[in-house]
Amino acid sequence: MNYVKANAVLPEELLKEIQKYVQGETLYIPKPKGAYQKWGACSGARESIANRNATIKQSFQKGTSIEELSEAYFLSPETIKKIIYTKRK
Repeated sequence: MNYVKANAVLPEELLKEIQKYVQGETLYIPKPKGAYQKWGACSGARESIANRNATIKQSFQKGTSIEELSEAYFLSPETIKKIIYTKRK
């Protein structure tokens, strides 16, 4: 979390109004509900993991064993099973 000085970004009138309630303390101002993004949406990690999981499912359907997939992707057999047997939402 990055901190920004209120006097650098807020109009003076608004800053004075806020100071009536809070002075010299850290104040968290949440994003509007529509501004939230799911984990990995910006970095591309979410898409990368989804592609990896799809490849794992395809390999399993073509006959690759859970143990082989576990070694190839450096994941536990339990994680491979979760990927294979979980239906996509």
